[in-house]
Amino acid sequence: MKNLIVRALTGAVYVVLLAGCTLYGPVSAYLFFSIVAMATLWEFSTLMNRHYGAALIPYLNSFAGILLTSAVWLWLVGGNGTGQAFALYGMLMLYMLVSELYRKAADPLKNWALVFASQIYVALPFALLPLMSVGYDENGRIVYESIYPMALFLFIWINDTGAYLFGCSLSRYFTAKLFPRISPKKSWVGSIGGGLLTVAASVAISYFFPGMLTLPKWIGFALVVVVFGTWGDLTESLMKRHLGIKDSGNILPGHGGMLDRFDSAIMAIPAAVVYLYFISLF
Repeated sequence: MKNLIVRALTGAVYVVLLAGCTLYGPVSAYLFFSIVAMATLWEFSTLMNRHYGAALIPYLNSFAGILLTSAVWLWLVGGNGTGQAFALYGMLMLYMLVSELYRKAADPLKNWALVFASQIYVALPFALLPLMSVGYDENGRIVYESIYPMALFLFIWINDTGAYLFGCSLSRYFTAKLFPRISPKKSWVGSIGGGLLTVAASVAISYFFPGMLTLPKWIGFALVVVVFGTWGDLTESLMKRHLGIKDSGNILPGHGGMLDRFDSAIMAIPAAVVYLYFISLF
């Protein structure tokens, strides 16, 4: 019971912070997701050092993620310092490569691979997030639309909740497993149930925000998040299974680590950005 209360309180604080910062404006959204990217990269680096025999430098890897996120946000809002941020990011990545010549690490190739993997797997998705929300009107003025990132996270939450509820209640009758080698508890009936619930949510959103996307496009958005969010969840499960751990960390009481909380978003964000760009062409 105590663990359930802790989990509920942590989840409530997380939702309030994410929703509040995203809805308030672009600056608060940038600050929130930069901190998330930094903390997630730190967690990834320490995980690889502790359980995979790597020798990454967590604070440098985390700072690189902040630079990449900052550079993309500055580029979108036309702010000063965009070129400098990208240049600093490139120099830091180069330093982390060249430094292996002098660190005498046991496996420098592993360190190189994991540095680039962490930037692609963690930093890049959070850097791409503003592409969903920041744009320009016909007069060239910056427009911030919080509905798209909020819808993405709402779809993820509904899909996860629906998959859990449908899986718990119906998996005894429909026993087919989604990916038993990686996540034995996930079932097809749970995944389908979560997807249907998410599509229903997209229909409701299209009713309240009719001027944003058409109903078919909202449904497409929901399905993209369901598919790629599920793959993101399974990808992190594969990583944890390979490392022999249950949770990626303990920074979020009752929920585990940052990767545990943002695993679905890490794959859903790039896919959603590509989807929204593609449908904007028609």
